Parts: sequence; C-alpha cells; structure tokens
Amino acid sequence: MTALRVLIVDDEAPARRRLRRMLERLTNDGAEAIEVVGEAADGVEALTQLTKLEPDLVLLDIQMPALDGLALAQHASLPPFIFVTAFDEHALAAFEVGAADYLLKPIRRERLQLALERARTRIEAQRDASAKGEGASELDELQATLRRLVAAEPAPASPTPPRIAAREGGSVRLFELAEIGRFWSADKYTCFHHGGAEHVLDEGLGELELRLGAHGFVRVHRSELVDLGWVRAVHSEAGATSLELRDGQRVAVSRRMVAEIKRRLGL
Repeated sequence: MTALRVLIVDDEAPARRRLRRMLERLTNDGAEAIEVVGEAADGVEALTQLTKLEPDLVLLDIQMPALDGLALAQHASLPPFIFVTAFDEHALAAFEVGAADYLLKPIRRERLQLALERARTRIEAQRDASAKGEGASELDELQATLRRLVAAEPAPASPTPPRIAAREGGSVRLFELAEIGRFWSADKYTCFHHGGAEHVLDEGLGELELRLGAHGFVRVHRSELVDLGWVRAVHSEAGATSLELRDGQRVAVSRRMVAEIKRRLGL
C-alpha cells in the first residue's frame, strides 16, 4: 500500500513537531507507511495546503485563530480527518461533522495508531466505493447514529455493558459499569468512585461519552459524565443546578444542559 499522506493543522508549532515525530516513529517501528506532506497553522492556511497537496488524511486541531477546526470541517470539503485537541467538550460536534476519530492531547502513541488504522479503513472504503460508483455507506451509518444522538433517541444498547479498566501501579483493575454512576475530569485525568475509593482512567471524558452514551450516561457538564439512572434528586440553589446520585455524590449541571437533563428525567 502507498504511504498515507498526512497534513497536520495546529496553531502551535511544538504540537505540530510532536505529531510529526510520533508519525515518523510509528513508521520506523514497522507501522504502515506515513508521509507528512505539509503543515498549517490555522484553517485558512489549511485550505491552501489542501488544494495544493491533496492529502489522504488531515490531523486537525479545533481551537485555532482565523478559522477553527470545526468551522473548517463544516464549510470545506475535506478528506478524512481526525481531530486532535486539548478539549474534550467538542466530541459530539466533531462526529457530527464526520470526523474519523477524536484524539485528546497529550496524545498516547497507541491511541494515535488506532486512529490512523480507523482512518485507513475509511479511506480504503471510500476509494472502493468511488471505484464502484457507490456511496460511502460507513459515513451514512455514522451520520444516522449522530442524528439519533442529537435527537436524544437512545442508540440500541449492547447486550453486555462494557467494563471499565483502571490502572493501579503495575496492575489493571476491571469494574462493572453498573457499579459506577459518575465520571469526572480533573487535572487532565478522568476519575470515578468505586468501593469508597477514587480511581483514575487514561480514557478522556469525550471518548467515554461516545462509548457509554448507549448505556444511560450523559454529559451534564464539560467535566461531568453521569448515569441518569443514578439520579435521586435535582437541586436548584442560588441559580445553580446539581444532581444528587444514589451514593450521595453531588454533580454540577451546566446552565445550557439544565432543560435537557430535566426533560430526560421527566421533570
């Protein structure tokens, strides 16, 4: 297979250099060939580079001056792209505009490799469909899934809820999802309570939101993901709204989500 031609778009030069080095190391370590064909510091520069370089894949930051990544994806015809950002609150919007994946900084090598493999699969599928004169069925399926999410229609639940893996020293402990009512972000980590103790995950809230949405978990705040089945009371005090969970935890609800959360709770 020919090298995957990649354009890196990020307003921070150190971030572009780090991504380039990671891609070079993946290739050197035996991954399928990757060629960084160019870089851009914002969405406007990216438009010029896209026309000139015609990359197979774009690694795209979201928050940039002039034209940000979401706006670029909404208004331009892009090849498959992966969002690479320090902010996890844009995950749903990212997939609404057709992102192949959503990576949170600092990027883990294995997560980047998985995203590239997914992107390759999409690129190959689109090429095959184009050669046969067919539509991109994978993208159609993704958009249908996102329409269900935006309309607050629950996606079909998988028969067995996923278990949650958390590292403890040199070990990895597995937890039943039904025993966890809340995940929250703190200092770039994702945390949850279980058995009276606090545990830390490598996975970001944005990734968890996408993975656990079919199991009742809802993003009630940029830093809070909650199983609404655990809610036992809704408190409104001094203009702020919070949820009380069955284990006594209290969770702040962002103002823009209050109406939606109350609707989902039947209030």
